[in-house]
Amino acid sequence: MMKKYKFLIAAFGAILFMSFIMKPKPVKVYLIGDSTVADYTLEDGYMQKKYPITGWGQVFQQFLTKDSLKKLNKLIKSDSALVIDKAKGGRSTRTFFEEGRWKDVLSTLDKNDLVLIQFGHNDAAKDKPERYVAIAGYKEFLRMYVKETRAKGALPIIITPVTRNYPWKDGKLGSAHGEYPQAVKDVAKEFNVPIIDLTSLSADFFTTKGNEFVSKHYFMNLDSAKYEAYPKGQKDNTHFQPEGAKEVARLVYEELKKINGGQN
Repeated sequence: MMKKYKFLIAAFGAILFMSFIMKPKPVKVYLIGDSTVADYTLEDGYMQKKYPITGWGQVFQQFLTKDSLKKLNKLIKSDSALVIDKAKGGRSTRTFFEEGRWKDVLSTLDKNDLVLIQFGHNDAAKDKPERYVAIAGYKEFLRMYVKETRAKGALPIIITPVTRNYPWKDGKLGSAHGEYPQAVKDVAKEFNVPIIDLTSLSADFFTTKGNEFVSKHYFMNLDSAKYEAYPKGQKDNTHFQPEGAKEVARLVYEELKKINGGQN
């Protein structure tokens, strides 16, 4: 009888061990970019000092559940994915690299991981030379991120900068990003790399909601005394409240589904 129990225990242990080693590791989905992508919950005192500001990367994990990953089966070769948001406010393609943030990503980047790359807001800031990157340099840094991601066997996806809440004209939201979205498209074509045109997607979606609704519910235009971090209120048409961030994250997920459908 004892031998039988030992055999059963050993067999059960072997099954557990096999199920453990055969289970695919979660695919890591790295996000690199600026404040519109960043996860502010990683900062100390977020609720007191920053809330409700929310980057779209902060709420992206909820779009990568087990069921939703079935629709990304060619992009994410696992039944689980872990969003690692490395985006940081105020960073351009150049400063993100110079500060060693990209090196930090590369050191843990594995085969079949994804890297979603969205810069442009700070690259375009001519009045802030410490972060400004002209179009030619912007393209060079995007090329570098693409090439070094691929060298690791991971998949880069480049994203045009999410729209600001201006300029509005005749009820339609335009682009405040100049030539930067086109530069992303140029690099995507040059390297045959998947691209999400978030500039156009977000502007078109916000247009359907209207200026008044978007300003009040999506962007950081806050009444005074409503939030601890903004006792005097806030007027900010670049950064998102949770509702806006979630809608942008949804746009990114929906585009990933389309990219997935086009994969061989």
